[in-house]
Amino acid sequence: MRDGDLSGSLLAWYDRYARVMPWRVGPADRAAGIRPDPYRVWLSEVMLQQTTVAAVRDYFRRFTDRWPTVTDLAAAADAEVMAEWAGLGYYARARNLLKCARAVVADHGGVFPATREGLLALPGIGPYTAAAIAAIAHDEPATVVDGNVERVMARLHAVETPLPAAKPELVALAAGLTPADRPGDYAQAVMDLGATICTPRNPACGICPWSAPCAARARGIAAQLPRKTPKAAKPVREGTVWVARRADGAILLETRPERGLLGGMPGFPGDGWDGAGGGPPLAGDWRLAGEARHTFTHFHLILSVMVDPDASDAPLRGAFVARPAFRPADLPTVMRKVWDIASGTFGHS
Repeated sequence: MRDGDLSGSLLAWYDRYARVMPWRVGPADRAAGIRPDPYRVWLSEVMLQQTTVAAVRDYFRRFTDRWPTVTDLAAAADAEVMAEWAGLGYYARARNLLKCARAVVADHGGVFPATREGLLALPGIGPYTAAAIAAIAHDEPATVVDGNVERVMARLHAVETPLPAAKPELVALAAGLTPADRPGDYAQAVMDLGATICTPRNPACGICPWSAPCAARARGIAAQLPRKTPKAAKPVREGTVWVARRADGAILLETRPERGLLGGMPGFPGDGWDGAGGGPPLAGDWRLAGEARHTFTHFHLILSVMVDPDASDAPLRGAFVARPAFRPADLPTVMRKVWDIASGTFGHS
């Protein structure tokens, strides 16, 4: 089957089965002339990095309700954006989100560049995100390759070279299929195919629009592809975190440095497990409340949670936040786990 025929058959499938997303202009609306908003495309793509669609939906709705345009987001306070992002993880994305929004407003009059090259010049936008925005929002025939697309290409062409070594070949194969007509819909169609039909486990080959030309299916190896080079076991780090409460209910917090792990986020003082911090933030009657466990991209973390429910000394670092102003939901996930353990010893949350 020729590349044009492959693209056409996938677009026909997409026209019938496209997933409904709060950030997506569906194929029927697109055919009626409704254009995607580059701001919403950009925001969704940044949120979806390393995160599932299910996890992103509510965050996307809250962000766009609160900041409906890139100009609104650019004018937002850093702390408010970081608080809304809390729980999505990979917090450098939120910092880059603000930098990018402000660059679009300051340097481009609040209008996203229409080309992949122009988008690549913005803070925090890499090759994948630039291609996705260019294709989906502007119908540039840019090649969009995420994990779903890699898997589909590896199976369609029976590429047995393991990832990540296979990436250049898979990108080239994806580029050969990207059509000049409806490239935005096509990019979303391939991602939908990987997410709903050509899934990592138990691919539904029987209902796949590309089942006939799929080389891996013909060889009976679809479920085994793409092959991956085994990853090294993640190391385990251990550390201590201190949670102090004053008699008036105020909680001791510190804002983490802009650069580094959980950058710019509020949290409880720690002992340097992440390359920052130090000893206890104040002299107190500290006792062990339990262990918080969390997994980051590159390591597992075990934190001993020390609590002082009746702190009275002035802190050496951080500041006490009045209990009504303290919102656990604003904390990154690992710090929410710490709070859940600590607050159980305080008698309230």
